Amino acid sequence: MNSNTTSNVSRRTLLAGAAASLAAGALSCPALAQGAALRIGLMLPFSGTFASLGENIAAAFEMYLAEKGGRLGGRAIQIVRLDDESDPAKSVQNVNRLVGRERVGAMVGTVHSGVVMAMVQASRERGVPLIIPNAGNAAATRELCAPTIFRTSFTNWQPAFAIGKSLADRGVRRAAWVTWDYAAGKEATEGFREGLRSGGAELVRELTLPFPENNFQPVLAQISGLNVEAVGAFFAGGGAVQFVRDYASAGLKDRIPLVGSGFLTEGTLTAQGAAAEGVRTALHYGDGIQTERNIGFRRAFRERTGREADVYAVQGYDAGQLLAAGLEATRGDIAAERALVAAMRSARIDSPRGTFTLSPQHNPVQDIYLREARGGQNVVVGVAAAQLADPGTGCRMPTA
Repeated sequence: MNSNTTSNVSRRTLLAGAAASLAAGALSCPALAQGAALRIGLMLPFSGTFASLGENIAAAFEMYLAEKGGRLGGRAIQIVRLDDESDPAKSVQNVNRLVGRERVGAMVGTVHSGVVMAMVQASRERGVPLIIPNAGNAAATRELCAPTIFRTSFTNWQPAFAIGKSLADRGVRRAAWVTWDYAAGKEATEGFREGLRSGGAELVRELTLPFPENNFQPVLAQISGLNVEAVGAFFAGGGAVQFVRDYASAGLKDRIPLVGSGFLTEGTLTAQGAAAEGVRTALHYGDGIQTERNIGFRRAFRERTGREADVYAVQGYDAGQLLAAGLEATRGDIAAERALVAAMRSARIDSPRGTFTLSPQHNPVQDIYLREARGGQNVVVGVAAAQLADPGTGCRMPTA
């Protein structure tokens, strides 16, 4: 999705710069007195393209805290909001501010994968607990995993694997995949290929275009000649709107079914209109989950904010639940790292999406739902992959 885009700087360059800047900032996890309020930093986009995502994550996190009387593990919690502007160039400076001047004991963030890398680096080097409530880049919980890094959202691999598996389960044997040529797109491609392969199907062609190009005509012109039974896609935001419209306008929709990772239709259905009807996607949340937990959550969120809850709100709410699991075990002592990490790692989260646990790499092990676009909603029609975990490739988790 757009929120998982990377900057033009390579990952290696970004991490090297982050490490140097963080070291220069002499960050440390503050040893706060147990009687003092514990400061939690919400580093999220509160302006710009992804402001609505950041606001829903923060609002749901704060709603959970309010439900707990403003205390976790018996410790008063103080929220520190910081607008990261979805700008990787400012990420190190923002992390320095949070963990340095603001002296937060834990961080929750963020949406943009390029920005979250500085937060990952701080958590790895200084032991500041980090909960990622959206950014889907795999590196944070694969090769850069650490005891203090947790995720309550997804990896780009998960929904793409699930939609590929769903196609194979339905008897599709040949499919193509379309995405932008960037890190998130490549991770989603990997998932889609592996999902197809799990059911004996084949990814016969990958079609890419530069990010954020939205002239899809050259790509669409190739699809008819590929002899495929379905086309999968990984786009979000304005790109997703344009792609779904163009796919229908090219006369492909009725001949070759279009499917995708959930962000193809998440938050875009109104703009996509009739072109999206019938498009199936896979994601860890969707419309119409008729559980008491989800119905109550959506009602409470609507009453608190005047908005409908979405996947971002769910991820923020569950970040609060996960942090609470750790602090309850340590009676509010954020510095008791071993006990905190052990409790969070073994937590069973009663989420509006459905109960989930965490993998050894601290990714959600969760149901990925199959959704169909109907009348402006992503209606859940089944489970595309039950209790799916990211493979966690490359993670060498050190002892907490």
